[in-house]
Amino acid sequence: MNILVVRLGALGDVVHTIPAVAALRRAFPAARIDWLVEAKHREVVDLVTVVDRVVVLEKGTPRAWRRAIDELRGTPYDVAVDFQGLLKSAVLARASGARRVIGFSIWHLREKTARPFYSSAGDAEGGHVIRKNLRLLRVLGIDADTIEFPIADMGSRASLILGQLVTGPYALINAGAAWPNKRWPPERFGELAAFLAEARGLTPVVLWGPGEDVLAQTIIDASSGRAVLAPPTRVRDLVALARGASLVVSGDTGPLHVATAGGTPTVSIFGPTNPERNGPWRAQDAVVSRFEQCGCHYERRCHRREWCLLDVAASELCAAVQRRLGSAEQRDAGR
Repeated sequence: MNILVVRLGALGDVVHTIPAVAALRRAFPAARIDWLVEAKHREVVDLVTVVDRVVVLEKGTPRAWRRAIDELRGTPYDVAVDFQGLLKSAVLARASGARRVIGFSIWHLREKTARPFYSSAGDAEGGHVIRKNLRLLRVLGIDADTIEFPIADMGSRASLILGQLVTGPYALINAGAAWPNKRWPPERFGELAAFLAEARGLTPVVLWGPGEDVLAQTIIDASSGRAVLAPPTRVRDLVALARGASLVVSGDTGPLHVATAGGTPTVSIFGPTNPERNGPWRAQDAVVSRFEQCGCHYERRCHRREWCLLDVAASELCAAVQRRLGSAEQRDAGR
């Protein structure tokens, strides 16, 4: 059996699709499973051990689409599963030549124009997006409930560099986000970093991406120098650094979901997105949310006079850290 998974991006959404792909592998251990993903996010799919081949969609030009479709059509797919729910993902799934194309029902699609490209559709009730993806597999007769992340740890130069900078336990702080209204003020992250060092004995390590060097330095300055700057990181570095961390603190963005997939304790802060749908799925992870108060649900920019995350004081995140690390200590003590 040949199966095509279509989930083009973004990083967090790709991570949230991995348990469904793992369920496909458990149900069809001898199948060939390929994954179509945008070039920007192929690094994480390259680490998924149950995937046989990664097919990359370069930037969305007609030539890039043609190359991707030609590569897909070299394999006679029995089924293509579109976990994205967009018109472009549905078109690509159909263009693969798969005998059967599966996607969400029209009531659960991000773009309803995708529905005519599916030969079968599955309902996905409310709840976490991971559960939604797993429920889609019922169309194939797979009733899966296990959340598993078969992500390889390939080692990391960044973790070797960090080992020279930090001796002892550390916490990762991720302050960046593609959506401006998901970003908590860096000065408050600095206060939190100082707390992590003073009260928890953890070295705060500040992650940063392209264009975020000033943001990271602001956090370090606000921590009175307690925090240190992380080495430059790619996805495999992020996987390794998160697995070695005692804690990850982040907004709703890719690094948070990578950390949670690796089993690292997390404290997260949510504003315009719903943590019950997009957040950590383990009950012990601590979430500080202003989703109910936010008036810009799933919008990239705040349109209100009062930005909901400005209502979150550093002390509230510090208390969440105490709760999360306290539950981890209790778990370890019970072993």
